[in-house]
Amino acid sequence: MLSYQHAYHAGNFADVHKHLLLHGVIDHLLRKETSITLIDTHAGRGVYSLAAEETSRLHEYRHGILPLWESREELANHDELLSDWLAAVAEVQPNDQRLSHYPGSPWWMGRRLRSQDRQLLFELHPGEHEHLAGQTLDGHVRTIHGDGLKGLVERLPVRTPRLCVLIDPSYELKQEYVEVADTLSTTLRKARHAVVMVWYPLLPAGRHHELLEAVKAHGLHKVWRSELRLHEPGVGERGMYGSGMLVVNPPWGLDQRLASAMARVAPLLSSEARYQGDWWVGE
Repeated sequence: MLSYQHAYHAGNFADVHKHLLLHGVIDHLLRKETSITLIDTHAGRGVYSLAAEETSRLHEYRHGILPLWESREELANHDELLSDWLAAVAEVQPNDQRLSHYPGSPWWMGRRLRSQDRQLLFELHPGEHEHLAGQTLDGHVRTIHGDGLKGLVERLPVRTPRLCVLIDPSYELKQEYVEVADTLSTTLRKARHAVVMVWYPLLPAGRHHELLEAVKAHGLHKVWRSELRLHEPGVGERGMYGSGMLVVNPPWGLDQRLASAMARVAPLLSSEARYQGDWWVGE
């Protein structure tokens, strides 16, 4: 299906969770000089205008990045990861006092790209790929109009010594949960030491359990789970109530850094918001 466009949801609470974790991973990996390939399987756009027609329709950023932006000075004084992350968000604002744009995952992965690094961005939706290609100017970045799960597997192993992957589908199709787990397993067979991040939605139907159980069934090791819940789902409720991330081979200390940051973030998103990080498989 090609109906999903992330512009309708840019800057929402799931983006905050996902990109804060992504930023923490990339920050750690780039401390080493050895080259790295960064792959985004469902890239979307590089930067989203919050005044765009799509984003303006739902205004989901008002309950995501906006309350953090409005509290950025206080947050910067209490948490290093949050401070650095919010300073990065400020980089894409034409007026650094006003929130008007939100950076997507291609931007977060590529903002500190070095000459020895490479970035591959997959996007299947033709309109979204057009936006992405128009925003991507760096010669070390390649945008590909195609299926990111298949494209990832086809391009393994990569030429650089290290690999970092973000798998972030829309899960519009029910089978995507298992397909993601299968792709994750194949990726780790071909690149055993890769750092791979998988985002998944928490929905009342609970289909994310299919993903989690499939990951466990594949026998993967060192899988850390990070979940942000705005609230517990009520009877008959629809829509996303939380955001989840799996990280295979997470950088040392990521769990503590993210837990510290999310302790500050969660209360700003909802009075009922709760964050949990644990080892899903092994440690």
